[in-house]
Amino acid sequence: MGLDPRIIKGFGLVEISKTPDFDRLFNIMPEPRLIVEVEDGRAGKIVRCNNNAEAYFRCEKKAIIGHKLSDLVSSESALQLDQSFQVCIVRKQVVSVQILPLFDGQEMRVRRFWVCPILDEDTGQVTFLDVVGQVEIKDGSILQRERDDAMMFLASIFEVSEVGIVVTDERGLIVRVNDSFLRTYGWTRDESVGAQFVDFVAEDEREKTRINHKKFLSVGVRSTGEVKMLRKDGGIANILFTSATLTLSQNRKYLVTTVMDITLRKRMEHFLRVAKEQADAANHAKSNFLANMSHELRTPLNAIIGFSELMMKETFGPVGNEKYKEYTVDIHMSAEHLLSIINEVLDMSKIEAGRLELVEEALDIRKMIDSVCRMMVSKIFASNIDIVQQVDDDLPPVCADYRLMRQTLINLIANAIRYSPKDGKITILAKMDKKSGGLLMSVEDQGVGISEDKIHKALEPFGQVDDNSDMRDLHRQGTGLGLPLAKAMVEMHGGSLEIQSESGKGTCVQIMMPEKRIKRGIRAVQDQL
Repeated sequence: MGLDPRIIKGFGLVEISKTPDFDRLFNIMPEPRLIVEVEDGRAGKIVRCNNNAEAYFRCEKKAIIGHKLSDLVSSESALQLDQSFQVCIVRKQVVSVQILPLFDGQEMRVRRFWVCPILDEDTGQVTFLDVVGQVEIKDGSILQRERDDAMMFLASIFEVSEVGIVVTDERGLIVRVNDSFLRTYGWTRDESVGAQFVDFVAEDEREKTRINHKKFLSVGVRSTGEVKMLRKDGGIANILFTSATLTLSQNRKYLVTTVMDITLRKRMEHFLRVAKEQADAANHAKSNFLANMSHELRTPLNAIIGFSELMMKETFGPVGNEKYKEYTVDIHMSAEHLLSIINEVLDMSKIEAGRLELVEEALDIRKMIDSVCRMMVSKIFASNIDIVQQVDDDLPPVCADYRLMRQTLINLIANAIRYSPKDGKITILAKMDKKSGGLLMSVEDQGVGISEDKIHKALEPFGQVDDNSDMRDLHRQGTGLGLPLAKAMVEMHGGSLEIQSESGKGTCVQIMMPEKRIKRGIRAVQDQL
């Protein structure tokens, strides 16, 4: 069987093809070779193969010619082969590919083949692929060069690594260290190589290190731990190490240990631990202070409030001088104000400590709002502020702590009164939120407002915003705990509190109580909470 004329033309072998020995030369080539036809831009069937191709694929030519090359290789190689053929066809460039023959029990090595495009002289398109096995040189020097390259590669990694690496033998002697280790801890190579590794470890950990060295070598698995290492300047470094056993010929064992300096991290851990202890001590001192304040301050304040009330009412007879009666009123108001501040501080401290527990019951929101508004009448009388209630008639009960929810509403309305102008209006709204199924409450005023970038500050404990300070009544400013307390109390119920405000245009504080807090039946609270 002679060469296809199209192949001869593609190769430019018209003259040599006239030689009758050309077919014989093709067949006896020392490497497997095949010609694959290209059809519609893709590799097609094999149209010619030589004797070594038969030997490589272990089948006769009749089982090769007329079949696709992908039918003769393993499934792992078929995809790679098709991709390589396509690259060769599209780019019209020589590519290489590894091919593993498809048969059981084969011991033949995977061979690499060169895939060469054969172009048609007229169209310039690839018409055939010449698939030629790479010449296998049995020169041992190639293998040696590969080993040398691998050793150089590993040696380069060893030396350029920024992590310290120490290699020790079975006796614990250092046989090799890299530059990073020497640079980090200040030792020279002459001082390190040949010395005992434990000599570079802090004295109180040497015996433990010696035992671990023998253990790591015998077990032969990777081990990790921490140890204190000596620097040449006398300092001590905290080290995180990882050790692995390396076994060479004649059962020679070495321990390869990477060391990473974590001194700074340990120092930071120490500082953080000390800071935490100091914070815990300060928190404990704060708790003790608040506990003492609860008793030492509230007790005399209650006495002051009680006695001042007796004097205001002139229970035991007339005071006599009208100025004294005015001072008595001032004493009573100041004492009540101071007591409210103490109670707010104590409530905030309990919430932060997680010691404030909910006493839940079914609340009538309308009645609670009415009660708080009646209580606030005395505060708004002089300023002629109007409080408008927009409360839906059919609000269901809410499962919540009455004291906390009432205090939340008092704080919000008191804030609105404090920063509202005379003849202003405060709107209190309560309705069901159709979207979430929860209860929406809001307190809106027409006061000085808060700029958007300072709203977060208003929600911080003791945070006070000084926007439009000329419009604020400085004599009526609070402690800065009203809003943070309200927010914390609402969140204890699983709800949320948000502030919408603009400087000079008033503030609206919205409270959303979750759907699970809405009591829709006698047993709803027990079922939902």
